[in-house]
Amino acid sequence: MPNPTALKFAWPRSRIAETACWTVQLRPKQPTFGSLVVVCKEPVTAFSALSPQAFAELREVTTGVERLLTTRVGYQRINWLMLMMVDPDVHFHVIPRYEGARTWGGLRFADAGWPNPPALADAVSLDDAQLDRLSAEFAAGWTGA
Repeated sequence: MPNPTALKFAWPRSRIAETACWTVQLRPKQPTFGSLVVVCKEPVTAFSALSPQAFAELREVTTGVERLLTTRVGYQRINWLMLMMVDPDVHFHVIPRYEGARTWGGLRFADAGWPNPPALADAVSLDDAQLDRLSAEFAAGWTGA
C-alpha cells in the first residue's frame, strides 16, 4: 500500500516510474512544466533513516528524473526540494526551472519565480484527463539510470 504522501499526489494515476524504494510522480499542480514528486516507499520520516538500498536507488532515480526532464522540459536549472512540513514521508519536490514559459496541451506553464526561488503557489492545476495524459507521456519517455 502506498504511503499517504504518494496518495496525496494522485498515485497511481500520476505515476511515471517506480523502483523497489521510490515512486516518481507528476505533480497535479505544476508550478513549472514537468514538476514531479519523488516519494520514498519506505516507512520513514527522516532522510537519515533511509535504508542503504533506498540511498543507492536514489542515485538511479535522480539520473532518470534529470534525463527525462532535460528531454521533455529543457530546463536551465533544477530544484530538488525536501519540504516535509505537511507530508512527513521522505519525499522531494522536483521543480525544473527556466526563463519564460513552456506549453503543452494548450496550457502555458510560466516559471513565475525565475530566477528566484520557485513560486509553488503559482501553479497550473491539471484536471484528471490532463494528469493521465501527461503522466503517460512522461512514463513513455522514462529510461531510468
